[in-house]
Amino acid sequence: MIEKIHNTDRGAIHYWISDRIDRKDISLIFLPGLTADHRLFDRQIAYFEHRHNVFVWDAPGHASSWPFELNFSLMDKAGWLEEIFEKEGINRPVIVGQSMGGYVGQAYAELYPEKLAGFIAIDSAPLQRRYVTGAEIWLLKRMEPVYRHYPWRFLLKSGTNGVAVTEYGRKLMRDMMLVYEGDQKRYAALSGHGFRMLAEAMEADLNYEIKCPALLICGRKDHAGSCVRYNKAWHRRTGIPIEWIENAGHNSNTDAPEAVNAYIEHLIGQVVLRGGDNGSNGKRI
Repeated sequence: MIEKIHNTDRGAIHYWISDRIDRKDISLIFLPGLTADHRLFDRQIAYFEHRHNVFVWDAPGHASSWPFELNFSLMDKAGWLEEIFEKEGINRPVIVGQSMGGYVGQAYAELYPEKLAGFIAIDSAPLQRRYVTGAEIWLLKRMEPVYRHYPWRFLLKSGTNGVAVTEYGRKLMRDMMLVYEGDQKRYAALSGHGFRMLAEAMEADLNYEIKCPALLICGRKDHAGSCVRYNKAWHRRTGIPIEWIENAGHNSNTDAPEAVNAYIEHLIGQVVLRGGDNGSNGKRI
């Protein structure tokens, strides 16, 4: 994979992509959650990079994609993704979004419903307004002061232990949070903006319908907000299949990478069957 930069009017987005794009193959688009960076998907990249086109980014404002003006929306992020896809020749994106990355995927599905080949939400939740209460939206808009004034050492501890249950998953999240050590103001601004952006997307009350093969993945020990409750309701209302990952937290792809990779591979099979395998069974030959 190679690192590239996509320039926008708000800042530069850093992303990593296969050094050769097969335009006939699907492309796995890995989108990390809020305050995480491209390293969140290291074990997915290692598994899939020689099987399909792969892409992962530091989301706008995150890690290498800084400085960046924090005045954009989920739709803006989806639009920048599409600009990168067009530039790189990505024709069959399968979005694999963890937490906030899953929300970006739903925004992309809203804007480009016919372009999305597949969708996987990992420990994410639905964007539709009907799933959340007014109180939850009110709180989402007011999280920045919490992150600004909460003691950093406790924020670091809760931010790592609260999203993963394995040593690997917790160490990785800690390493990603340490990017912001010494600049808690930036961390708070990034987190606060992310939650406000999410609340505004929910208030827009759009369809956010997924029209392609899709899968929900959620850790049994995911205690981030009401993620488990949201996923149960999402599955019940839409019929999108759901897989529960035992002994995994909010970052279930880091706690149980083998299981998550297997589910991703299964979804890829559905996408290939739906769109034709071009004689390669979905793999490069």
